[in-house]
Amino acid sequence: MSSSVLYDAPGPKARVRNRIFSVVGALAVLGIVVFAVVRLNDKGQFAPEMWNIFNNASVRANIRDGVLTTLKVFALAAVLSLLLGSLLAVGRLSDHKPVRWLATAFIELFRAVPLLITIYALWVLFLTYKSELGFSGDSTSFWALVIGLTVYNGTVQAEVLRAGINAVPKGQREAAYALGMSKTQVMTTVLIPQAVRAMLPTIISQLVVTLKDTSLGFLITFEELLYSLQQMAGNIIVNDENPYFPMIVVGGVIYIAMCMALSALATWLERRGRRAKTGIPVADAAQPLAAGDAMDHAPADLPDSHKD
Repeated sequence: MSSSVLYDAPGPKARVRNRIFSVVGALAVLGIVVFAVVRLNDKGQFAPEMWNIFNNASVRANIRDGVLTTLKVFALAAVLSLLLGSLLAVGRLSDHKPVRWLATAFIELFRAVPLLITIYALWVLFLTYKSELGFSGDSTSFWALVIGLTVYNGTVQAEVLRAGINAVPKGQREAAYALGMSKTQVMTTVLIPQAVRAMLPTIISQLVVTLKDTSLGFLITFEELLYSLQQMAGNIIVNDENPYFPMIVVGGVIYIAMCMALSALATWLERRGRRAKTGIPVADAAQPLAAGDAMDHAPADLPDSHKD
């Protein structure tokens, strides 16, 4: 008998086959891990000298500068992407067809183009017209990375916010219009705040993606964390080997720590939002009145014909 509408319960032979496949797959993964560890050990990547490089002040300073640069790019791209996403979401919900079509075309275009291509194209454009655009130093790679992250993540955030706005009950929108509020007032004071609150976990998840995508800056020689680690791993030699594995481990731990901190912030904001006391409180229910008591509580200015 079927135990699910989606699939039938496996029989005895299928269960044995699934167990065999699970064991074989686990052994294959374990074998790959053991092979990688043995190869890294043969290359001396686990030697104490490889890890002692992080006691060097210049190495720690380069890592610190890379982290600060990464956070700077992320902070700017996060704010700009949220602003762009809000504008695109409102534009896509606009009653004016040209505005709606333009916003939709922009969203669909930059969601379809890979982020790396967008960043690289902006970098080449800024380098080509560097003097005309007033760039100096490494600002071309900085702004190419920031604008690329803003455009791509802004289009994604726009769809998230649009889904949140459409999820708000229509009765609230109609009630706001009945109070004489304009569409701009309804959008900014009724719909968007509720959409942001409802879609906050998804918004924060996309911000985590934005943080991780800052690592694409190393492909355009921008000195963020990944580029700094790659440069140090290529220039430092310990026991005739480059410390690539220690740099990868340290960089991975730093990225995980930053993403976990952002996720913890999202959890805190969500819990605080659930505890917030918003809306009009419901009045306490009073004791029901008898017929005679109700007549005693009738207003003094009520005509006698209504009291009888």
